[in-house]
Amino acid sequence: MSDIAIKEAVRERYAEIARNVGKPGSSCCSGSSSRTDGERGSEGISANLYADDETRSLPQEAVAASLGCGNPTALAELKEGETVLDLGSGGGIDVLLSARRVGPSGKAYGLDMTDDMLTLARENQRKAGATNVEFLKGEIEQIPLPDNSVDVIISNCVINLSADKDRVLREAFRVLKPGGRFAVSDVVTRGAIPERIRRDVLMWAGCVAGALDENDYRAKLAAAGFDAIGIEPTRVYDVEDARSFLTGKGLDVDAMAAQVGNDARFMSAFVRATKPGPAVAQGPGACCG
Repeated sequence: MSDIAIKEAVRERYAEIARNVGKPGSSCCSGSSSRTDGERGSEGISANLYADDETRSLPQEAVAASLGCGNPTALAELKEGETVLDLGSGGGIDVLLSARRVGPSGKAYGLDMTDDMLTLARENQRKAGATNVEFLKGEIEQIPLPDNSVDVIISNCVINLSADKDRVLREAFRVLKPGGRFAVSDVVTRGAIPERIRRDVLMWAGCVAGALDENDYRAKLAAAGFDAIGIEPTRVYDVEDARSFLTGKGLDVDAMAAQVGNDARFMSAFVRATKPGPAVAQGPGACCG
């Protein structure tokens, strides 16, 4: 299975989601399930990630297009005046939330390779009236920003979709300022994953096949130059979660769900790391500190 095949499967999957935003089963990490119980909601493992007070003032389409497995904006400790970059920004929910946190003196960039998603995100930006936001077209393996230009990189269930994670992490390191923070939510694994899952292009697009083992994630971050690396599980997926994101993908759901959901092998996690160097001071007196 080639990197190009993976990228095209991911691009088509997310273009379809953008075109059908708000319909059941339009999440990266859910299938066509219409569960409405309080634990999982109507969008499987992507449900209930944001507090009501975070989403109340956002466009409905931005909330409906939320495709993540966590809430990196709540965990990244964003500060007034910072510049934030969201890798794989989708419909823009995390960019809009970040823009609110960094304030008018800060800036929030969203990067996505899918035209339909960018169109949706820019419309959501217009509806939200966010002036400190910019959505860029590009790939997370080749970020279209200068060296040392952002304070924080966030991402939400996207890095697992890349077939070249080493390049993604090197690019993230390049564009971060010294002392900058890498703060992403992603799917990670513990233990061996069946080869059939790893080879299935639909499972790549479904956030499963490309997930890194947590120890491999740490090693790749270190190889890219990061330090202060930490991986904190935020949700361990069970068999019912597995059914949620396998349904509708043309697979043997019962057999695959048992392989994915048993033994706590798949989980959402918050992944932290820092680019070595002194953090750039914000506010008055920063020039001479």
